[in-house]
Amino acid sequence: MSFFRRANALFFIFIVNISLSSCSSRDTPAPVTNIHSTSVLTEHNRNSIQSSQYFVKKGETLYSIAWRSNSDVRKIAQLNNISAPYNIYPGQKLFLTEHKVKRTAKASKNKAQHKKQTKSSTVSRKNRTKNSLASTKKQAYGENVNSKKSRQNSVLTADKSTSNFSQKISRWQWPVKGKVVEYFSNSTQGNKGIDIVGRRGTKIRSSAQGKVVYAGDALRGYGKLIIIKHNDDYLSAYAHNDRILVKEKQQINRGDVISTMGDTDANKVMLHFEIRFRGKSVNPLNYLPKNQ
Repeated sequence: MSFFRRANALFFIFIVNISLSSCSSRDTPAPVTNIHSTSVLTEHNRNSIQSSQYFVKKGETLYSIAWRSNSDVRKIAQLNNISAPYNIYPGQKLFLTEHKVKRTAKASKNKAQHKKQTKSSTVSRKNRTKNSLASTKKQAYGENVNSKKSRQNSVLTADKSTSNFSQKISRWQWPVKGKVVEYFSNSTQGNKGIDIVGRRGTKIRSSAQGKVVYAGDALRGYGKLIIIKHNDDYLSAYAHNDRILVKEKQQINRGDVISTMGDTDANKVMLHFEIRFRGKSVNPLNYLPKNQ
């Protein structure tokens, strides 16, 4: 009898251990899987430029480079002595920030000679006649009348040619109707625009009048991208398109169809929409109407 009692006791202990082990395993949480790890592309993933200089690649424009470096295109153009319409070529070296030119011994020598010549010319100018002094009062030193008139004419021409881009944007419109799933963020790695989901092939429209300054797929993370210049201060961008229906340098009006919605370089069909003011990202919802 004692043998059977001992056997029953051991069997009971075995059953209790199994039950406790089962309960313990059920209380252990399952491994966590981040299903959103690739849902949002940060500015770093969108191949932003962080360096102080850059070599132009095929298919890029000065506007697309300014976009990636979060800079004003006019600033980059000024740093590199590039005039409108800002033509660049593959392999060209661009400075994206202020740079200092190294002074050589020869440059220092030339500077010393220049100071000496300046001193001599200053002494000689004191010996000028009264007539020459009178003439300088009527006419700015180092400038002739013809060059002054020509410069005034060139300024008037430039103002006339750029008048279309100096006007204030009267009204913005939504590029497409749909649910906003990602909002603007001011953080360094945050979303620099808004993401609107929809169906593939849905028409995307320009938010305001302007000129297409980039249309292509050379910017990683944006897919097929369109950048529109609205005036000297504002740009807008439309990313992840399925089809691009406009060309660079094309003039467009607010509401014109420019592309169709897609998922190029994205994990779902959507439009990534941005607005830049003087090269800096701003919240599109501060400009778009409250109602779509």
